[in-house]
Amino acid sequence: MKILIAGGTGLLGSHSAQSMIEEGHEVHALTLPVNQNLHLPDQLILHTFNFMTAEATEIDSYMEGMDAFVFASGVDERVEFPSPVSKAYDKYNIEPMEKLLTSAKKMGVKKAIILGSYFAYFAKIWPQFNLSEHHPYIHNRLKQESVAFTYADDCFSIVVLELPYIFGIQKGRKPVWSLFIDRFEKPRIIFFPKGGTAMVTAHQVGVAIYHAILYGKSKTSYPLSMVNMTYNELVHHVLDAMHMKKKVINVPDWVAILGFKHMQKTYTKKGIEPGLNPKTFGKLFTQKLYIDPNLSSDLKIPKDDIINAIHESIAYAFELKKKDLSAHDMKDAL
Repeated sequence: MKILIAGGTGLLGSHSAQSMIEEGHEVHALTLPVNQNLHLPDQLILHTFNFMTAEATEIDSYMEGMDAFVFASGVDERVEFPSPVSKAYDKYNIEPMEKLLTSAKKMGVKKAIILGSYFAYFAKIWPQFNLSEHHPYIHNRLKQESVAFTYADDCFSIVVLELPYIFGIQKGRKPVWSLFIDRFEKPRIIFFPKGGTAMVTAHQVGVAIYHAILYGKSKTSYPLSMVNMTYNELVHHVLDAMHMKKKVINVPDWVAILGFKHMQKTYTKKGIEPGLNPKTFGKLFTQKLYIDPNLSSDLKIPKDDIINAIHESIAYAFELKKKDLSAHDMKDAL
């Protein structure tokens, strides 16, 4: 097959490209100018092209002859924007996806894979939290799925992957989990909420993307998880990777919720509208955001060492900080 990945030089795009290349496929990536220190698969074919600003017709030549397309671009809730944040999410997550899907369908591409968020899954199974109403980011991810599925027909299959916490590295790219280092390095005692989360490794996501092309059912959203872990367990693994021993104390839910609400003042001072509303996010964060791995059994995701992936992510982030090394960040592409 010939496969085109928008965002193919990112953490997940590069891992999926590696999985596809190892199976003998020809993989292309649409990308902005690439940082020379960024590790990429040797046989990945790069096309420096700003699909964000291009018209759909300008994309046609890149889609021509492709069998499948992957949208591994966009931004998540960690990237900050002024109000209204919904406009920024449409700009980066919806509008480019629509242009790319329009071109893909026109040029005869048979299958498209869209990378989304597991928050969309919880919004659907936990209506009592009104997540779409309270959180612009979650609303946007649900909108992304809905818009993507409008392109599906008997000749064009659309599959969405709803992604949880992801651990793993790409050399030259700053791991998102640097935030743990910033938070855990100095305090003697770590205060953290109860609850937990679903998680996968970057390698597993790479395989899941490839297998979604092979086995995914059209107009289906697959919530991914291979391991469900309490925050307590996760924090201890992070501290182990940092070679630190610290006491971890769970704060009551009401304290955690109050702490999230207090964050709103910081955002207001910075002129930022958060994608996840701190006033109500605490109620969600303190839940066990677990996903049954059987929900993605169609994708035949292999087992992997999540503990090693956590340690690898934290150790690399710690190395970048200690040695003051430069690395590519999600915001660099905006």
